[in-house]
Amino acid sequence: MPRRSYDQYCAVARALDAVGDRWTLLIVRELLGGSRRYTDLHADLPGVSTDMLASRLKDMERDGLVLRRRLAPPGAAFVYELTPRGHALLPALGALADWGAPALGERRPTDAVRAHWFAVPLLARLAHHFTEAPDAVDAVGVVGIALDEGEFHVTLGADGPAYADGPAERPDVRLRMDTATCADVAYDRLSLAEGIASGRIAVTLPAGPADGQVTA
Repeated sequence: MPRRSYDQYCAVARALDAVGDRWTLLIVRELLGGSRRYTDLHADLPGVSTDMLASRLKDMERDGLVLRRRLAPPGAAFVYELTPRGHALLPALGALADWGAPALGERRPTDAVRAHWFAVPLLARLAHHFTEAPDAVDAVGVVGIALDEGEFHVTLGADGPAYADGPAERPDVRLRMDTATCADVAYDRLSLAEGIASGRIAVTLPAGPADGQVTA
């Protein structure tokens, strides 16, 4: 299929030429958490057809957002991962999440949910709480997040926060909460400190440090 374009000499139009199609930015959201196999992408994008997903991935490869590579044996499967240009969409997805938050409301019976879908809006909140707030603890670099729907973890590095799907091997702190609490924190209805103080967020630390170091 030939590439469609708005044919406008405008940076917004050029961006939408590449990412304005349905599902494209949600594929970026999935790949921000690390490389994924096609089957994994399809499982975490409920509602997308196999033909549509394959078509979008081809378009994204063509536009330099995604690359496809084969894993070394014994895996030998193909995975998709973001290029640096694809990773550069993280601030745009964060802004979209903040803009869309007022429309989120209560979860509908038909709404699918995955734990890592909260990662993008949480990045800035976790970075502020653990590295930027006046009482932040410098030792926290990896934060594990556990929900009923699954786990993901956030790395608070010098290059900015990033997330990966699944539990961290050695988190500095692990936060356990329900989905409603996670949504409240992600969309600024509840601060992380308030959630911890109220008991809505349970904090687990590795052996050694005292609990009081990171609970507020």
